[in-house]
Amino acid sequence: MVAILLFGIVITTIFASYSAVFTSAGRVGSGVDRYDMAGICLNRMSLDLQSIHVDLPPKYRKPEFDDPPDPYRVAGVASDPEMSEFPMLRFASLAHIPFQGTDYGGIARIVYYVREGSDDGIYRLKRSDTLMPEDPFEAAGSDPVLCDHLKSLKITYFDAEGTAHENWDSDSDEFDYASPTAIEILMEIEHNDDKVLFNTMVSLPVQRPALE
Repeated sequence: MVAILLFGIVITTIFASYSAVFTSAGRVGSGVDRYDMAGICLNRMSLDLQSIHVDLPPKYRKPEFDDPPDPYRVAGVASDPEMSEFPMLRFASLAHIPFQGTDYGGIARIVYYVREGSDDGIYRLKRSDTLMPEDPFEAAGSDPVLCDHLKSLKITYFDAEGTAHENWDSDSDEFDYASPTAIEILMEIEHNDDKVLFNTMVSLPVQRPALE
């Protein structure tokens, strides 16, 4: 009886130890997945921005009062009207990703924006990729998710003097019709009760200088 009792205690202890190990391993694995997801997200955004397309003078000229917006403009707002606590960025890029053989590439309108999941309350960073449409941007449920469990997102734009700006419009006299020279992305991912910051700075290969 004593032997059976001791055997039972040993088995219970071993099982509890394995259970703790497996639980910890599951949490660690989930955390690693979050790190991988954030890394892939920032890498995708860097590739998009490194392939940015901006019209330069003399092809680009200051818009007149009734001119349509520049389709290749860089437009970033610190607060998305539909998701006020998150920014939104729109630009043109050669990094278009064709889907299901429906197109063969070209200059695309890329938009980064954040939406809250309707069923789980999780914030997701999404990427719209459309070959230079004439119609205004509208978020679509089919737009792929770059990153989820987003806690915060900050996009900073730098001008030729290195001054930081929370927003940008390369088709506006506020920025002298120039495009930014660099864009920094600061992203905070929430995992359980932990919040981890990720960031990247992209120097843009093409910049339109200020127009006097």
